[in-house]
Amino acid sequence: MKYLFFIIFLLLFLAGNYYVFYRAWTVIPLSVVTRSLLIGVAVVLIGSIFLLFLAGEHFPVGVTSVLYTIGTSWFFIFIYFLIFNLLTDLIRASHLVPRDTLNQYTKDNWLSFGLTVGFIGLLMLCGYLKYRIKERVDLPIEITKTIGGGDSLTIVALSDMHLGYGIGKSELQQWVELINKENPDIVLIAGDIIDSSVRPLIEQNMSDDLKKIKSKYGVYAVMGNHEYISGALASSKFIEDSGIKLIRDSAVLIDSMFYIVGRDDKSNSNRKPLAALTGSLDKSKPIILLDHQPYNLEEAENEGVDIQFSGHTHRGQIWPISLITDMIYEDSYGYLKKGNTNIYVSSGMGLWGGKFRIGTQSEYAVIKVKTK
Repeated sequence: MKYLFFIIFLLLFLAGNYYVFYRAWTVIPLSVVTRSLLIGVAVVLIGSIFLLFLAGEHFPVGVTSVLYTIGTSWFFIFIYFLIFNLLTDLIRASHLVPRDTLNQYTKDNWLSFGLTVGFIGLLMLCGYLKYRIKERVDLPIEITKTIGGGDSLTIVALSDMHLGYGIGKSELQQWVELINKENPDIVLIAGDIIDSSVRPLIEQNMSDDLKKIKSKYGVYAVMGNHEYISGALASSKFIEDSGIKLIRDSAVLIDSMFYIVGRDDKSNSNRKPLAALTGSLDKSKPIILLDHQPYNLEEAENEGVDIQFSGHTHRGQIWPISLITDMIYEDSYGYLKKGNTNIYVSSGMGLWGGKFRIGTQSEYAVIKVKTK
């Protein structure tokens, strides 16, 4: 079933690209130079993403990073060219706008092509800037249980760092600075530290940067689906070598005050049910759950979890994919309270692929937990 979905997606992607480049073909001048250039651009943009997935691990890290940037960036840019062209053709077919007026701006001239490229280019520039600016989410939470240590707790929580071929050492260093400025009691990472391969993280020695995260009680993380994509054994070793305590289907009591429960990712079909992880815990102490994918949120409520922190969704990363994630998940982004359980789903510090955020944000949460 998984492979069938992939084949269908691949065919749709190729068909959509044919449609987009065919539309461009109809508006550029009829010359060998311009049409050769268009063919060359199409080969580079589409070919990059295929080379990335088929042979990326066999190229030098620098080459694969270039393929990653070009190919995955085009994937998101392509979506907007596809939407724009489909809307234009639908409007033309509906005859809602006089044909002469419509043709002047949408067909067979350089003006229409320039307007399209210019608008989408500006949109993607804004999306890139939106990604680069990390939002600090201030999240005060009150619980009925006693925390201990002054009855307050400062948590820096983040997810979906996606370190790898796209997001490298320099960005990670900036993120570590943001985290340390908060002077947190504890740092929690809800999965997808690694994007698709451990190789670029090792080559850039990113473990040294992760070790520089400072907090009173340490840094704790769970596996995400991308840790399984990049190899569970290699990923878990890298995370632990980076000074991060990886919790896989277990619970840790922090300084005899509160629990961190870490669920293995849903990618593991044999992961334990949440009830098995919380059944033996002292429910009078606060319980904080890390679960990468925010499915079945009622389980946390039923098991007396006080705070659940998740990621995974990116909230679609760009509009209109965000509309799809909003339909799939009960909470695809933001804060939700179910009974006495406080749930926050983050859109992620990093992202997958092209560095664009349109209608969503890159963020980290500063959770201030207090006793009522």
